[in-house]
Formats: sequence, C-alpha cells, structure tokens
Amino acid sequence: MQSLVFIMRKQLFTVGLLLCMFGKATAQSSNILDTVYTLRDGQATATMPVRVIKGIEPGPTFAIVAGIHGYEYPPIMATQQIMQSIDPAKLHGILIFVPLANTAAFYGRTPFLNPIDQKNLNNAFPGKKKGTITEQIAYTLRTEVMDISDYFLDIHAGDANENLLPFACFYNNTLFPAQTKAAEELCRIAGFEYVVSYPYTLQPTDPAKYAFKQASQQGIVALSLEAGELGNVQASNVQLLQQAVMNMLQHVNMYPSSQSLASPTIKMLRNQSYVRVPVQGIFTSSIQAGDAVQQGQTLGHIHDVFGKLLATITAPNSGIVLYKIGTPPVNEGETLFCIGTEE
Repeated sequence: MQSLVFIMRKQLFTVGLLLCMFGKATAQSSNILDTVYTLRDGQATATMPVRVIKGIEPGPTFAIVAGIHGYEYPPIMATQQIMQSIDPAKLHGILIFVPLANTAAFYGRTPFLNPIDQKNLNNAFPGKKKGTITEQIAYTLRTEVMDISDYFLDIHAGDANENLLPFACFYNNTLFPAQTKAAEELCRIAGFEYVVSYPYTLQPTDPAKYAFKQASQQGIVALSLEAGELGNVQASNVQLLQQAVMNMLQHVNMYPSSQSLASPTIKMLRNQSYVRVPVQGIFTSSIQAGDAVQQGQTLGHIHDVFGKLLATITAPNSGIVLYKIGTPPVNEGETLFCIGTEE
C-alpha cells in the first residue's frame, strides 16, 4: 500500500488530482480516497482508517482526527457527519480525516487505553515505527498525517468517567508565534464559549506525548476541541463540534458555510490547576463541569467502602471547572478536577 505521504506528494497535488488513480469519474467520487492502515506487533493487529478529500481548487491541507480515545463518542460521530457533508467541488485544498484513530479501544469499549497493549495513544507521541500497536499508531499519525498537514485538529470529549465543559484549546508555543496565533484564532471562531491556552515548555527533542502537542512541536497550526462527556453521545455536542469544524474551514477559506462565524463572548482561560486523587475510594460531589469555584471551597469527599471519610477535596484556587471525574470510583493519582482561570 502506498503511503499517504507518497499519494499527497506525487498525485494529489497534480492537476489531475485523483483521476490518475480512479480514472475518469465525477469530482465527488474521483477526489475521495479511503485507506485503511494495518498495523502489526507479533500476533496483534490493529487498523486505522483514513479518508482524503481533494478539493477542485488548490489550498492548504487540514487534518481532522477523532477517536484517539475510543470511548469518546461525540467527536467520532461528528466526524462521521462532517465527512459525509463535504463536497469536493466546493473544497479548496485537502482534508485528511482520521475518523477513528483507535479502533481497538472503540470496538473494545475501553476508556483511555488501547486494550491490545494497555497504552494510552494520547501519551505515545512521537511513536515508534516498530513499537507496540499504540506506538505504531502514533508513529503513523505523525508521519502519514501530521507531516503533510498545514492544520491539525484533534477532537476529544470527556471519557467514560469524565464530566466536561466544552472548550477549544491550543498550546502557547512561542517557538512558532505565527502558527500559535493562527491556532488561537481558530479556537476563537469555533463557536465555543471557553478557550484554553496551555503552557508550552517542551524542548525540540522532548517527546510531546500528546497528539496535537506533537503537531505544535513540529510548527503546525495545531489545536483541539473538547465536547461530550461520560461515555455517551449527546446530540448537542455532536452539533457543536460539527459547526466548530465548519467555522474553521470557512475561516481558512477552504469551505463555504451558510452559518455565521459569530461566536459567543469568549472566556479565555490561560492558567490551569489540577487536583489529584489523594487516596482510592468512593467520590461524591455536587460540583459540575462549568461551575465557578472559589479558593478553599469544598469540592467533594472521598469515602472508603464502609462509608468512612478518607479525604475532603478543596479548590486550590478560584476558577471554572473544565472537567472532573463524574463517577464514584477514584484511584490515587488520577486527575480529579481541572480548574481554569480567566486572564
């Protein structure tokens, strides 16, 4: 199987687009290429589907990835619908869709980890060509998708146990100021009320671990969307993600949209604090993602299986709860709350 890099460099940028691969056909069929990568580690096998849509007109390359965590369903469902809605005749440039990056986790209904090797794909970048399945997926995403992209969008949601406030986010990578500015602009026009700026402290040779952090490290315009929670599909979050992507494509002059780019008043959160689980137990809390909390406020309690109080959780600072564990079981060291602070 030819790599996407080969296809993009040797064929998709030619005047004939994909006609040289599919023969004479309509734009809607000849400009869409579906590929499934097969990755192997000993007896273990996994697949990664990719769709490339080449527009009739030239333009940038925009990659959209969903399903890095297979239990985060709204991004996966939104990407399915976005793929079906794109008309190559209206597209300027190239769209690369990875509609389900972690198929084993999706079909295995496994939060966070790939059940094949028990690794977290969003902690595996830059990946390894001959590593475990998860490391190979990361490597393939980096070399076959990121390396040929001008824009990289990684779409996530709250996983099976996470209560989450929708937000758009980017890394404040001062090594690439133009790309960072462009990423922030895309976050701001996405249509989300909250935009999060994460600090960027990586050296050029440090492992990025996270997918869109890897893209940012490479000098690509990189950002992420977060919408959805608790291992379910919420129609409102699917629609929110769909519209956000279409807003972005309109903003970079790749695809027209009948919708207005008007966004709500943006609340920019440039600082984050994390509350870790101090002890394994049963967690109770009336606080929800999106709630404003004050420094020192009680956020919840952890009890043992007999009801004995083990810990009282308090807010380390004032801010907005971006996400939290939304189910009773908690384990020592897990992120219990993420609190964002407005600029």
